[in-house]
Amino acid sequence: MNDIEHRRTKVKSPQTNGFVERFNRTVLEECFRVTFREKFYEDVPSLQTDLDEWLHFYNHDRPHLGYRNQGRTPYETVAQFARESVRKEG
Repeated sequence: MNDIEHRRTKVKSPQTNGFVERFNRTVLEECFRVTFREKFYEDVPSLQTDLDEWLHFYNHDRPHLGYRNQGRTPYETVAQFARESVRKEG
């Protein structure tokens, strides 16, 4: 629908999928470990609501220091890429 290519990584080879492995560790450290110390969830929808709020923070408010983001949020990085793509096409 959005013309995004889906690729699979080699099974049991986390080094081939470093971005996702790092994201999973960040979710664990910054969201789940913190939240589970403060709150007991009685159902999955409550947990999903808090995860959705954290993901919004992660994508829109939290600066990322990786070489691709260089201190920008993921949202800012994607928006910049989209603007540059439109300029190249235009």
